[in-house]
This record gives sequence, structure tokens and C-alpha cells, in this order.
Amino acid sequence: MSEKHVFVSDLHLFSRRSHAHLLADDLYRAAAGARTFVLGGDIFDFCWTTLPSVSHTVEAALAWLRRLVEPHPECEFHFILGNHDANRRFTRLLPEFTASVPNFAWHPYYVRLGGSLFLHGDVAEGAAMDHERLNQYRARWCREHKHGPVANRVYDAAVAAHLHRAIGTAAHPTRRVVRRLATYAERMGHGLANGLRHVYFGHTHSAMAGYRYGGLAFHNGGAPMRGLRFRIVDAVV
Repeated sequence: MSEKHVFVSDLHLFSRRSHAHLLADDLYRAAAGARTFVLGGDIFDFCWTTLPSVSHTVEAALAWLRRLVEPHPECEFHFILGNHDANRRFTRLLPEFTASVPNFAWHPYYVRLGGSLFLHGDVAEGAAMDHERLNQYRARWCREHKHGPVANRVYDAAVAAHLHRAIGTAAHPTRRVVRRLATYAERMGHGLANGLRHVYFGHTHSAMAGYRYGGLAFHNGGAPMRGLRFRIVDAVV
């Protein structure tokens, strides 16, 4: 069995600003050669979906997961929720989906594999984020209706002007982000003393590889959107 482990996040599938639909072959190849495949949140985007409704998008998301997971029974898949895919309808159906696919597991906050912690990264939105506060933060994305055409045009204009990159950099300074992630990991019982060495996360859309802070190495694959870098991350477990 392969010892390769991969991590991807922030595909924002079904959003028209995402280029992730062009990456299907790369994702299937990665799954075919991996022992572990971690999907690190915001894989789907229910708020900004181009499909007719959130309900249609939930069905499409589960079908997408099945197409990725079922052909690769030797690979263990872990799905971590992000803020853009923490939809109530979707999360209600995930346990049933998990029961039907033996090599798939889902996690609302994080998964620890060996010396590595995998999480979406939205805990960095608060200085002392716990799961109750994180659920409150995610609640704004749990609604059952999507953004309309006016909001989409505004968002498209921001992307065309590369404002999303500038805003993201200003909102998520790297050192503050990794400090908050390290603090959260320690609070959850996953620090250096517990053998933690690597943290893999998404959310900020800012690619990084091996950024060092507090004895830990931080990794982020970015996001497949215009003006941003993205990669499928080879992880250490």
C-alpha cells in the first residue's frame, strides 16, 4: 500500500470563481496513489453555488464525493468541515453517506493523524476560538438560500481587481494565523509535548509550505481561484 498522504482545501466547488472543476483528473490521480487523502474544508461552496438551489448543491456535493472516494478503496479519506460547506442540510446527510462508504470519515473540526493535525483553519478568525464560538462563526454560512446575482457581480468585480487577494492578506496576517492555530491545537491537546510536528490548514487561501512557528511547521495549499496559488499538498503523517 502507498505511504503517500495528500491534503487539499478551499476548492469552493460550484462557485463560479473557482477553477477546481479543471482539477478533477489531478485529484483522481492523487487519490489513486495515496494511502490517506484529507479534504480540509470549503471543498464545496453552498452560499455561492451556481446550481439552482442549495438543495441541488448538496446532492451534487455528495455525488462528487462518491465519485472521488468509491473508485479508490485502498485510500482512506477524511473530510473536514469548513465555514463554506458547514451547511445544515449537508451535515445532516454526512453520517448516512459515511455509513455507506467504508473508507470515508468526516470531522466537524479537525483530525489528528500521526504527528500532523489537519483542520480548515477558520479557528484563526478569533483570538480564543473554541468549538462553540466556531459554530457561531460558521452559522452565517448554514442558511438554506444562496447569494443572488447582484452579490455575485460584486464578488466577480473584486476578484477581477485582485481585491480578494489584498483583503485576504490584510485580514489574515501569517504570523497571527499560525499563532492562533498553534494555540487552538494546544488547547485541544495537540502540542509539541503530544508529538505534534505539522499543521495543515486552509481557509486563508494563502499558500505556504513549512512555515515555522513555535516548533511546528505550517502548510497551506492555497485556493484554485484567479490570482491565487494552489497545489495538492504532500503531507507527512
